[in-house]
Amino acid sequence: MLRLLFWIALIAAVIWLWRRFKLSQDARPAQRLDDPLTMVRCAHCGVHLPNDRALRRGEHWYCSPTHLEQGPKG
Repeated sequence: MLRLLFWIALIAAVIWLWRRFKLSQDARPAQRLDDPLTMVRCAHCGVHLPNDRALRRGEHWYCSPTHLEQGPKG
């Protein structure tokens, strides 16, 4: 009888731990990007960088204010 109670308690503990683990996994927010960034190329030096960090003048993108002032390399 004592063995039966031991196994019931062990199975109940495993089920309780499993449910707790699953709930903690479901509570985490999904990590996803809403809008992926577009990579652009600096018209002066050619380095690639995300468009949210680049400077734009007309149709050209630049990596820094210095390159923006110097214009496209040509």
